[in-house]
Amino acid sequence: MKKRAIAFDIGDKRIGVAVSDPFNEYAMPCETYFRTKSFWADVEAVAKIALDKGAGVIVCGMPVNFDGTESVQTVKTRDFIEALKTKTELPIVLEDERFTTMQARDTQIMGGVKRGDRKKTIDSIAASYILESYLEREKNKSKKEKKIMAKDEIYDDEEERIIELEDDEGNVEKYLHIATIEYKGAMYCVFQIAEPETEEEEDEVVIFLLDSENDLLLPIEDEQLLDEVFAEFCNQYEDFEDADQAMRLDD
Repeated sequence: MKKRAIAFDIGDKRIGVAVSDPFNEYAMPCETYFRTKSFWADVEAVAKIALDKGAGVIVCGMPVNFDGTESVQTVKTRDFIEALKTKTELPIVLEDERFTTMQARDTQIMGGVKRGDRKKTIDSIAASYILESYLEREKNKSKKEKKIMAKDEIYDDEEERIIELEDDEGNVEKYLHIATIEYKGAMYCVFQIAEPETEEEEDEVVIFLLDSENDLLLPIEDEQLLDEVFAEFCNQYEDFEDADQAMRLDD
């Protein structure tokens, strides 16, 4: 699995945290760090969070005014980021965070979160929007790089998406990750057999529940839930060369 991306929404009192799934496709809100009275203690704590999450890149939201000009908060955030660079060797990317707090508040309202409880999660939700923006830009950049390559060259990123899974009998099988989707608040990873031996295996997909905290793929034992997740995958997954192909796959 790839190194995760982690995002921070840096505020004066709280710092929201969000991480990507192991395949860097989706952003997931995590904890909110409540700042202390020590600037450097906060910097070191943020660096440790990135380390503990196994991040390969840090994305920091940059607050600016609606017209794009800098504010007092922009200067404070930049100072924090410059200090963070001295405490971590991970690359740090800046991401425009305009409107993310409003988006997070709308998400909370739609989810029925009470006003008094919103401060507990609003920063981590905002961080997830910051991270989503970064991940989407990286995906688009990758697509552009593929398009500009010479026609006679072969570009294949499948090796990066192949993992090895071991069954209860100790047999190891290679699987190609084709999607990570969200369904009813949980994340699911969808795979195909990387080296199919029969035509049936070519059309077969395997779906696991993603335990994002521990980077574990868990089997889905509820057959009805498995069918529902598969149906949701068919609805969401629009990147097939032929969109109808998704509906022909067997779960």
